[in-house]
Amino acid sequence: MADYTEISYDVADGVATITLDRPEQMNAFTATMMLEMIAAFDEIDADDDVRVVIVTGAGRAFCAGADLSSGGDTFDSDARGRAPSDPEAVRRDGGGRVSLRIFDCTKPVIAAINGHAVGVGITMTLPMDIRIVSEDAKIGFVFARRGIVPEAASSWFLPRLVGISTAARWCYTGNVMPASEIAAAGLAELAPADEVLARAQALAAEIATHAAPVSVAATRHLLWRGLTFDHPMQSHRADSRAIQELGRMADAREGVMSFLEKREPEFTLRPSTDTPELFPDWEDPVFR
Repeated sequence: MADYTEISYDVADGVATITLDRPEQMNAFTATMMLEMIAAFDEIDADDDVRVVIVTGAGRAFCAGADLSSGGDTFDSDARGRAPSDPEAVRRDGGGRVSLRIFDCTKPVIAAINGHAVGVGITMTLPMDIRIVSEDAKIGFVFARRGIVPEAASSWFLPRLVGISTAARWCYTGNVMPASEIAAAGLAELAPADEVLARAQALAAEIATHAAPVSVAATRHLLWRGLTFDHPMQSHRADSRAIQELGRMADAREGVMSFLEKREPEFTLRPSTDTPELFPDWEDPVFR
């Protein structure tokens, strides 16, 4: 396990918990936090004992957005000496690197948004599968009020999750809004502040205990990548390939027999080695 300084990482009972761990700075996002989150998701995909992931924050916030301690140069890669050596190249957005790594994860990811989530603090949760948010939290896609644009690939994720009109209103105004507004739009479910993590843990335990991990990995890929399809026939082809591949594997037999024998299943397949390729024609994004 890697040594982390701005997140904490724990695995128990099949659930990996990543905690953003800069509570005095309201878990503001830094380059170090970005690299540590990516490394943690690498660990998660390599560890077949991990069935589900929870991402939460230490202290009273989930993530207050980018660390603004550099002042007016915060988003200026030239001024901060981080511009690409090739003048024609584009420096990759750190939030997007995290989002794409989460998108590629083979395990379901639950965001336990325990407090305020602003900027990258909310956009990093968009490729997560389920969001549970404190009813006391404030949420904001505040980029236009900082003179920049939404990042973390949120221009792809957000309209697909809440629709283009809602995404546009949130991003154009940059308003900080109550958690109830994102819940009403279907982006998250509300929970009392002191129950957010417990609800995420209960859901994670249900998945980890009862669902076949390779089935969950394949389903996650079908759901997310299906958002890019132009016609249901593409989904039908992918579903058919998945049913054919998984249907002749050991977990399918175990799933049926455990149901018929009225006992808990014992799934043995491993996501790291046994998940079939369901999208042979899938082209990696330029920035993979």
